[in-house]
Amino acid sequence: MSAAAELAARIPVTAIPVTARRKAVLGAAIGTTVEWYDFLLYATAAALVFGKLFFPHADPLTGAMASFATYAIGFLARPLGAVVFGHFGDRIGRKRLLMLSLFLMGGATFAIGLLPTFATVGVAAPIMLTGLRLLQGFGLGGEWAGAILMAAEYADAPRRGFWCGLVQAGGALGNLFATAILAVLAAVQSEHDFLAWGWRVPFLVSFVLVGVGLWVRFSVAESPVFEEARRTAGGVHRAPVLEALRTRPAGVALGSALKLAENISYYVMTAFAITYVTDVLKLPRTVALNAVLAGGIAGVVSMPLWSMLSDRIGRRPVYAFGAAGVALWLFAFFPLVRTGAPALIAFAIVAGVAIHSAMNGPQGAFIAELFPTRVRYSGASLSYQLPAVIGGSLAPIISIGLLRATGSTLAISAYVAAACAISFVATLIARETKGRSFAEIDG
Repeated sequence: MSAAAELAARIPVTAIPVTARRKAVLGAAIGTTVEWYDFLLYATAAALVFGKLFFPHADPLTGAMASFATYAIGFLARPLGAVVFGHFGDRIGRKRLLMLSLFLMGGATFAIGLLPTFATVGVAAPIMLTGLRLLQGFGLGGEWAGAILMAAEYADAPRRGFWCGLVQAGGALGNLFATAILAVLAAVQSEHDFLAWGWRVPFLVSFVLVGVGLWVRFSVAESPVFEEARRTAGGVHRAPVLEALRTRPAGVALGSALKLAENISYYVMTAFAITYVTDVLKLPRTVALNAVLAGGIAGVVSMPLWSMLSDRIGRRPVYAFGAAGVALWLFAFFPLVRTGAPALIAFAIVAGVAIHSAMNGPQGAFIAELFPTRVRYSGASLSYQLPAVIGGSLAPIISIGLLRATGSTLAISAYVAAACAISFVATLIARETKGRSFAEIDG
């Protein structure tokens, strides 16, 4: 056993008070809820609003594509955020970086709610929107790994999947809140009022949510596993990002491959589905929003359950089931949505998200367990954010392009299935990590 592992073993996480563990997980989950509320709110608004207000001279699908292009910009900034936050997160600690990421994300989201539209300032409007989306992406680039690591490094090894699954569920809860507010506003407002000012309300509400998140996170102590690793003879690494790439390239590659299908499939079943329902099927926006809202509930409920199962039977079989299940479900997904029946549209999204959660729930623990403590923030951040550039960022745009080129959704289902095949193979290659202590992983 290495010196780092020996020292980590001196403070077993079972010795951490249960109240401290719960507080750490709560702080990580609440902050993640706020961060993903901000980031996914943009995706929903991109599907419903931004094409009309910031690109008003295009036809509906072209306007939606331009709107999703600004949405994709946020994903391009996420790897940069992963590098910067990963570097300092592995050097000075998880907590301070989590506070900063929440502040950046919330400030950018609040500012979007104050933006003038194309009708007021012309081309400057989409330029400002793009700049704020970049800031959102940069902040989120450092959020996920830090939040997951606070939960993972406080958790006891036999239940690490469950604790990390609660943080993952915070992301789904954030999307649920964002969609719920937009759904209520869309239901009670006329089209004119919703486009004039109603869409701004959920962006401005972010200011309050960020305040709550910062208050909760401020009360959480730094990760004990990181503090112990910092006191080792080697201390922290001077360039943890480079060290992660040098010593754990397979971990970064596997983590990225695991993330790919989860990322692409989620945005196809939510963000693109909203555009498909409203702009192609010409159904009321409330139909799409209510269906995604139901999917959000399914994600919040199912993620901790899949995560608990991964603690019992392993990360690999649960994740593999999710990848295979989503690949098959996407071929039923669009025929159900095309019926135009609100109940069937909701069923398609609810079932899809519930199966998808078999990947998303265990993902936090699975990726965190691929890396030793000294480079865990950097390695996990890179694994999570790199595939987002070619995954979630482009998924709605590629889906629109495939639909326009073929006139069919079959190509979209095949596109998602291909991504799922990559993630499925990654689960077969990856080492099973359930139940392993960080002392063993560090060794």
